[in-house]
Amino acid sequence: MDALLIALLGCVLGEIGDKSQLLVLALATRYDRNGAVIAGIVVAATANAIISAFAGAWIGPMLGADARLLFMALSVIFLGAGLFWPASAPDPLSGWPTGSFLTTALGLFILGFGDGPQFLILGIATRTADPMLAGIGGALGVIAALVPVVLLRARILAALPLRAIRWTGGALLLLAGAGMALSATGLL
Repeated sequence: MDALLIALLGCVLGEIGDKSQLLVLALATRYDRNGAVIAGIVVAATANAIISAFAGAWIGPMLGADARLLFMALSVIFLGAGLFWPASAPDPLSGWPTGSFLTTALGLFILGFGDGPQFLILGIATRTADPMLAGIGGALGVIAALVPVVLLRARILAALPLRAIRWTGGALLLLAGAGMALSATGLL
């Protein structure tokens, strides 16, 4: 159950104010089809989480316990460091000839591939014996961070103190990752 909760909270935090939210805002505003955009979010988040969970389940048995902990520490540090970079608005995919569902699903899948939340799911799935729970938690976290943007549009981004959330979350994740890394290397 720890894998699910850590992935859920980490992915929500990693997506707050990130380029994925900005892309979803642009697509939701352009298409004005909330159901199709939300369905695209669910498909993209689920696909990225499945890839990460399967990769973690494959990599995990090849590593020793300390190496798995170090791998997870690096994924937490990567996510935390990413929160300090301001998100730039991604390409709104205006030239794509596909509809709202397919544009959202493909755009978010491509944008999220190799992003901090996906790497966090990979790290958790590698470290724990519950890669499926890591994938479920990560997918739910990404969905929970993106769906309110579709429903509330720019109002939610204007109401949240994005910089404070990202910097505080980044500092906490860097500290947690550093603690895990020091523990994995035997220095703590």
